[in-house]
Amino acid sequence: MNFQTNELTQQVAQVARDFAVKHIRPHVMEWDETQHFPIETMKAMGELGLMGIFVPEQYGGSGFGYHEYATAIVEIAKVCGSVGLSLAAHNSLCTGHILYCGSEAQKQKYLPKLASGEWIGAWGLTEPNTGSDAGNMKTTAVKDGDDWILNGTKCWITHGISGDVAVVIARTGEPRTSGNATAFIVERETPGFKAGKKENKLGMRASETAEMIFDNCRISDAQRIGEVGDGFRQALKVLDGGRISIAALSLGIAKGAYEAALNYSKERQQFDQPISNFQGISFKLADMATEIAAAELLIAKAADLKNRGEKVTEAGAMAKYYASEIAVKISNDAVQIFGGYGYTKDFPVEKFYRDSKLCTIGEGTSEIQKIVIAREVLK
Repeated sequence: MNFQTNELTQQVAQVARDFAVKHIRPHVMEWDETQHFPIETMKAMGELGLMGIFVPEQYGGSGFGYHEYATAIVEIAKVCGSVGLSLAAHNSLCTGHILYCGSEAQKQKYLPKLASGEWIGAWGLTEPNTGSDAGNMKTTAVKDGDDWILNGTKCWITHGISGDVAVVIARTGEPRTSGNATAFIVERETPGFKAGKKENKLGMRASETAEMIFDNCRISDAQRIGEVGDGFRQALKVLDGGRISIAALSLGIAKGAYEAALNYSKERQQFDQPISNFQGISFKLADMATEIAAAELLIAKAADLKNRGEKVTEAGAMAKYYASEIAVKISNDAVQIFGGYGYTKDFPVEKFYRDSKLCTIGEGTSEIQKIVIAREVLK
């Protein structure tokens, strides 16, 4: 693997960094306090090519690879984890599912709108009683002539209210049987498709999380993605790549917290010297820097495998597991370095701390990542 950052990746990093500083940083706490989902900011990222960063140019995307994608998420998340999360969910889940598994007609119809930011995407797998146990989902799709009728509720959905289009995995067979789920594309204005409760969250408050409800929602068979019964296999493929983006999100949060703590430790004086001179602080900073470097390498490895079209299940799970856990640890240590100030909203580290926890839960908990990794190493 080549460890040298290429010019394109550097350019993407600079574009994302400049955008975050100018258009996101001034509003971070306001959006967090009010749980405001900044749709216009998302659309502006589309104008820069960040909403379809790995979508081929023929479908209106930027046509970049996973190194550039991960880099963009890191730079956005260093400023605001919420916007980084929404960027990741839009790209990896909804857009990625259609790109990897959709028909040519579906790609031509939806990818240009998603890649430009004209439309915001959502992706629905999780349900109130089926999180990791997705094979027992209650949302069903029943064939009716040339149509399908969807009934059920999806929860914890990023952009569940504001998403213009959603990829939804519904059960088309008996519970807990092989090949019992199918993926569908559902547009927001489809009768019977409505938004439910918006969640009031600990962190990631500017990234909209809500229910999607289907009540006799009728869609054409043309909205089906792939073969009947192939939905769960598709979802696992999508999540393999999606976990790289959550690893990048975690890394961005960790870097933001670390850089804030590092700068503060040089400025904060105690006993007539910067607190960075004290071993208790300097050792924390040493651990942070090392953990960030290790997470970067795991993400780079997974991104490299993804770019080359190789299997990324183990590498993606490792990157997501490790990066998300160290994001929590580093954010916690950053609050400690700030002391009492770290516990206030006048300084950025309390938000990094709150945002970081979601990374160990979303797109497969840390416990699920261990199961995935164990299965791979024990094969």
